[in-house]
Amino acid sequence: MLVPDRVRSAGGETAHVHKGDQLSSARRFAYVLLLGALTALGPFTVDLYLPAFPLLEDDFQTTSAAVQLTLTGTMVGFALGQLIVGPLSDKVGRRTPLLIATSLHLVASLGAALAPSLELLGAARVLMGIGAAGGGVVAMAMVRDLFGGRRLVIMLSRLALVTGVAPVIAPLIGSALLEVMPWRGIFVVLFGYGLAILLCALFALPETRPASDRATADTVSIRHRYRVVFSDRVYVGVLVIGAMTFSGLFSYLSSSSFLFQETFGLTTMQYGLVFAANSAGLILGNQIAARLAARFGPQWVLAFSTGALVVTSAAIPITSALVPGPWGVIVPLFLFMTSCGFTFPCAQVLALDRHPDAAGTAASVLGAANNGVAGIISPLVGLVSAASGITPVSMASIMIACALVGAAALWFIVRPRTLGGLSA
Repeated sequence: MLVPDRVRSAGGETAHVHKGDQLSSARRFAYVLLLGALTALGPFTVDLYLPAFPLLEDDFQTTSAAVQLTLTGTMVGFALGQLIVGPLSDKVGRRTPLLIATSLHLVASLGAALAPSLELLGAARVLMGIGAAGGGVVAMAMVRDLFGGRRLVIMLSRLALVTGVAPVIAPLIGSALLEVMPWRGIFVVLFGYGLAILLCALFALPETRPASDRATADTVSIRHRYRVVFSDRVYVGVLVIGAMTFSGLFSYLSSSSFLFQETFGLTTMQYGLVFAANSAGLILGNQIAARLAARFGPQWVLAFSTGALVVTSAAIPITSALVPGPWGVIVPLFLFMTSCGFTFPCAQVLALDRHPDAAGTAASVLGAANNGVAGIISPLVGLVSAASGITPVSMASIMIACALVGAAALWFIVRPRTLGGLSA
């Protein structure tokens, strides 16, 4: 049985007890699985259809830039949905907003599968993004409801692993699906996954924000909660770092199918295998970051990872010129993805650890910034490449710019030397 947050004295020492401290290892593992599945709904919604971009371009007789706008619409919808779901979950509890949002995702998935035009597909994708928002923001808020301190680092690292790996393996799964079904079948698969998530949330996920906390939240306006998080210098800096890291990642993801399949001539399955290789880098970086953050502090892991993002993104145009073919891009991309793996969990920890009473709001703004900014920036690769087609140089130019802004935000806004350890 969960115990409420409190400070209790034992032997003259004061220890903060979090609700999740009393959970068994098996129960914590179950939370990781279920909340991870909730978190994955967003990345799968965004990225599962990336390998189908050339097919959409041919089917609707349009341009690559127009197809990329459906991705932008999804990510903007995902951002807007989080801004709604997060504060609402602080006020009315976690479960109700999650169930409503996931139900919207189901309806929109069917709409996307049946869309007769690119415009209607884009509209359905916006609604899918709004619906998918519930899973990610509620999962992070639930983790903050249950855990604090070093255990919060560990649990958030598991969710960050899903957040980082799911966008990478989703195109691999999408590539496999396209071998056996038309592109519309991908949205039917997303409908099935969303239905499974809805049923699990309905019958297996308890409320983690008790009525007493919600009663307190009723006296605090949404505007006040937004004011609290945006008045925190560290939170704002982490917001920029997270948004720039996601923007660099999605600049690659949104252009990768054109780069590897059209520019380098890889097959659909070969393209998916490239993503599978990169997922290993994300897993490696994520798991190492969790241990280093608990020991040295997440701000110092970010000091390393943001610098690595600059170096590895800048290496892409250099190595692609020195090594003809896809390997000149794949190797530095693996290192870039590893650096993303270091960055994601540390950014989430710094953001949520400082705002336990507004975890839903803090998580929603973080997710909205990540996806909204990335949705706006990632199509720039298509615009930069309009004349000559997508190349390693045009893709890397956006990634380098994002990495530089993220590194500057760490040193000039967050200022890691001014930060202490994690809260209890």
